[in-house]
Amino acid sequence: QVQLGESGGGLVQPGGSLRLSCTAAGSSFSTYAMGWYRQAPGKQREFVARISSGGTTNYADSVKGRFTISRDNAKNTVSLQMNSLKPEDTAVYYCNAGRFAANYWGQGTQVTVSS
Repeated sequence: QVQLGESGGGLVQPGGSLRLSCTAAGSSFSTYAMGWYRQAPGKQREFVARISSGGTTNYADSVKGRFTISRDNAKNTVSLQMNSLKPEDTAVYYCNAGRFAANYWGQGTQVTVSS
């Protein structure tokens, strides 16, 4: 069992930056693939970025070159550095932990990009 808690969301102007963090409570954090997803109003939840247990990263095309996912296994955290933010990045961002059939979600943190 893994409990996830996100932080770092907020209001930012277009072109600005935010850093989201997700802290995991539970055992074996380093064995989980960790990811970030987002859900904008009226839209389905979509994949943003993922980092495997071995450190391999994947990104949605819409955020490549602007977002960076990283993990600190010693602190049981995964972070998402978001640069050059656009209004279309506005959404609730969710942290995800996955390993085999196990899949856990955080409660989400709101990111609003607006002038």
